[in-house]
Amino acid sequence: MNLPNKLTVSRIILTFLMMGFLFGHGFAAKLTAFFIFLLACVTDFLDGRIARKRHEISDFGKIMDPIADKVLILGALLAFVEMGLIPAWMVIIIIIREFSITGLRFFAIKKGTVLAAESAGKHKTISQMVTVFFILFFLVIHESVAYLSFWNQRLENGFKAGIFLLMTITVALTIVSGLSFIWQNRKLVRSL
Repeated sequence: MNLPNKLTVSRIILTFLMMGFLFGHGFAAKLTAFFIFLLACVTDFLDGRIARKRHEISDFGKIMDPIADKVLILGALLAFVEMGLIPAWMVIIIIIREFSITGLRFFAIKKGTVLAAESAGKHKTISQMVTVFFILFFLVIHESVAYLSFWNQRLENGFKAGIFLLMTITVALTIVSGLSFIWQNRKLVRSL
């Protein structure tokens, strides 16, 4: 297994570590989850970059890179639903899009074609990562409330409004990127 593929697989492992710390209590647990998420995002940036630079782009990488992204993002979003930070219906829309596109990718593989991610999908992934980053940042700040004299309900409500706005943008980009992917691969979709 080449280095880019190892980085992709490590992102899945990091997701489970992040979730373990996310459900832990206290500032240190939330801060650790935050840094594990940042590390996972770095692996997402590096795996593709290294694969292109070293000419190590593989079918495994084309398939597993988007799956690792989905595991990372959906793991975090489902944890946030469990914590009562975001509405479940938003995550359900994202899950439907992700499973639909992944299903289409596997159908294409059966037909002998590997569908790589397109730019709209990459923008969607960045939007999802920014949203998760913001929510994790909120959790770190919230856990350190005992040390912050300036924290109040108004500030917390502001953060929660920001979370909802970012989730709304993320859901919109998720829908648009899914429709764009289907449109770009409409010949394949018609053959279903």
